[in-house]
Amino acid sequence: MKKLIIPFVALLLFSFVADTEKLSDEDRKMVVKHLKESRDSMSKLLKGLSEEQLNFQPEEAVWSIAQCLEHITISENSFGGLLQKTVAAGPNPALKDSVKLNDEQLMGIIKSRANRVKTPEPFEPSGKFGSYEETLNAFMAKRNEHIAYMERTEDDLRNLYNGDLPFGPIDGVQLILFMSGHTERHVDQMKEVMAHKQFPADVE
Repeated sequence: MKKLIIPFVALLLFSFVADTEKLSDEDRKMVVKHLKESRDSMSKLLKGLSEEQLNFQPEEAVWSIAQCLEHITISENSFGGLLQKTVAAGPNPALKDSVKLNDEQLMGIIKSRANRVKTPEPFEPSGKFGSYEETLNAFMAKRNEHIAYMERTEDDLRNLYNGDLPFGPIDGVQLILFMSGHTERHVDQMKEVMAHKQFPADVE
């Protein structure tokens, strides 16, 4: 009887450990939903805008909608690199206690337009991707790549950590949420430009 019980207990323990090392279905669905919603929100806002509207700047120091899009696209690629680095470093559950922000707090920081920061030069728009259309296509390709990754990955993102952001370590799920929240932040910036009293009217 003992010979039968011991392998059974070992199997149960192995199954429990294996389950805790997988991305949960809840986290997967939540992140994919965020990524799709922020992508679609931006796509909807940009639809039908004229070249004059895309390039309108309320002030010289304020980005146009097209410049906001380029910054988002540059950042999306950069976040992709951070994600690759985070996954390559492998799980480190010992860092769990070093994460000080929960998901909601993190999203509150990135989405709030009250917190203005100077954009580092490499992330400033400079025509890096070519035309507006090429820039939008580059963003969509990278965002869809990130969505596809989240839909199929078995990486244990809650036990993968990155400390490259200025507010301390975050886990892999939070890193991707931050990327999505960053898009939402600049969609709000685009809306501010569109709300300006001198924003070009729609062409009839």
